[in-house]
Amino acid sequence: MRLDKLLSNMGYGSRKEVKQLLKMKAVTVDGEVAKDVSKHVDPVKQNVSVLGERVHYQEFIYLMMHKPPGVISATEDLHDQTVIDLLDPFHAHFEPFPVGRLDKDTEGLLLITNDGGLTHNLLSPKKHVPKVYYAQIDGEVTEADIEAFSRGVMLEDGYMTKPGELVILNAGPTSEIELTISEGKFHQVKRMFESVGKKVTYLKRLSMGSLKLDEQLELGEYRELTEEELNNLKS
Repeated sequence: MRLDKLLSNMGYGSRKEVKQLLKMKAVTVDGEVAKDVSKHVDPVKQNVSVLGERVHYQEFIYLMMHKPPGVISATEDLHDQTVIDLLDPFHAHFEPFPVGRLDKDTEGLLLITNDGGLTHNLLSPKKHVPKVYYAQIDGEVTEADIEAFSRGVMLEDGYMTKPGELVILNAGPTSEIELTISEGKFHQVKRMFESVGKKVTYLKRLSMGSLKLDEQLELGEYRELTEEELNNLKS
């Protein structure tokens, strides 16, 4: 790729700022001072350095975010803050996007990447990727609800969900549950409980496939996936 595109993509500034770096003789390719921003380089095979520090090329980024409530799972919005707005400029310039969505008032695990292939695999209905949620429910969740969810429930629009695994953590006027589903319909968890006459008052996604939320992440914080986490997701 062009030298200026490489350096711009890797966070060394705009194309104009990269041109200034070349004027300062701060950029070298295989030990030789680079003079032409349009020079084509292979960032994997060639040693491109800025101020003596090698540029480590990265095509894709994979971020785990602890999505906070009040922020929407989108790349841009005219009215609300998005999860992309929470990224620092280095990660944002990769133009990543959230994998699926969490409702505005839902918190928890959100994967953000610019890898379209991985995104397709994780969201494809054919892959049956499980997603685990923790929820607080207004009303007592019962064994009858567990049975209903295990068969699939009819939503208000006539859609029959795939079976879900409901585990009661605490039953009472306010119940606590964990629910595993393999779909991602709009407001699905909330609508599933509405179908059995109950209301979700708090919802948090704990995992998606093999990827589990790092509980050390505060709301709104994120980090890059470890190599092990990424390999497990891809397999």
